[in-house]
Amino acid sequence: MTALAQGIGLCFDLCVSWRVALTKQHKMHFDIAIVGAGPSGLCFARALAESGLRIAILERQAEAALAEPAFDGREIALTHHSAKLLRELGVWGRIAQEAISPLRDAKVLNGLSLYAMQIDHRDSRKEELGYLVSNCLIRKAAYEAVKSSPAITLMTGVQIGSVRTDADAAHITLDNGKTMTAQLLVAADSRFSETRRAMGIAASMHDFGRVMMVCAMEHEVPHQHVAWEWFDYGQTLALLPMNGQRSSVVVTMPAKEIGELMEMTEEAFNREMEQRFQQRLGAMRLVSTRHAYPLVTVYPRRFIKQRFALIGDAAVGMHPVTAHGFNFGLRGADTLAKQIITAHARAEDIASNSLLTRYERAHRRATHPLFVATHAIAKLYSDESPPARFLRAASLRIGNRIAPFKRAVARMLTEAG
Repeated sequence: MTALAQGIGLCFDLCVSWRVALTKQHKMHFDIAIVGAGPSGLCFARALAESGLRIAILERQAEAALAEPAFDGREIALTHHSAKLLRELGVWGRIAQEAISPLRDAKVLNGLSLYAMQIDHRDSRKEELGYLVSNCLIRKAAYEAVKSSPAITLMTGVQIGSVRTDADAAHITLDNGKTMTAQLLVAADSRFSETRRAMGIAASMHDFGRVMMVCAMEHEVPHQHVAWEWFDYGQTLALLPMNGQRSSVVVTMPAKEIGELMEMTEEAFNREMEQRFQQRLGAMRLVSTRHAYPLVTVYPRRFIKQRFALIGDAAVGMHPVTAHGFNFGLRGADTLAKQIITAHARAEDIASNSLLTRYERAHRRATHPLFVATHAIAKLYSDESPPARFLRAASLRIGNRIAPFKRAVARMLTEAG
């Protein structure tokens, strides 16, 4: 019996040792774990690639979707500061130059009037206000920059089961049972961030009850590389000039009307868009797929918690009227990365409360005023009551006559940094 008991005890010990070894094998350790491989998450990882830190990116999509992202209709207006950051990250040079369109000037129209507030690039002392690049091309270039770095581990096709943080680390459990720890957990998983919610951070969310349809169209009348924002009655139209005689067209209306546009034949859609633009662009022809997105803005009450931070749209989900969404995402990623690199070089905690608080203050200072102003503009120009219509027209004319105001708008758009 004694020999049998010893044998059973030995087997038990071996099983326990095997389970401990298996657990250790499945547990991964990184300095920083990033949830979301969108442009902001990828650029944040790339900004840290030379720091000596071990970086992991967790993404639910398959890697093929990152390596060859499909066209999603979205054209991103980049400021000069954003272009500078993308150059420093080795992303800009991976985008074909012919795919980068200059945004020379902009104009804002209201209602049926031909009168427009003109935003001239000369007010910003630049040759152009900024640049226009397809979102899918930015994503592809950022992915390629990340894949070239041995310091970054990209984990695709993974789902997160749970996340939590304590004084020592962030703890992540994947839905396959594997676990990982990191000194800092960063959420970059969209304005509807599941990670933000899992960490208990509330966010102010405003649903405008409208849907944006985006597509690329060729048109007969040259755009002269001038962007349009047209607050028409019953709809908002935007025109973002691409190279050649084509533009990214954005139509914002109630969901039912957008659904009808999405279902039209190409020929019927072309004629409909000519009519909606009141023939100002001449003949128009669809040259891409059509995509629809709900118009929802998000601003969290906090950007940080213990060993946790938000970047990208998870931090600030902007209204597209000022075209600052990704620009803010890139700025926030740069701000946080620089704080981390400095702390690491000094052998300090890269996720200390003081570091994260400095990031939160800086990013809130950079984003909140424009977020509030943009929200107010969007609400005013979607209000079609007689007093609002009068105020819309009056504000456009007053703004057009105040040179310092126009210079401030131009410099805000260019954001030279």
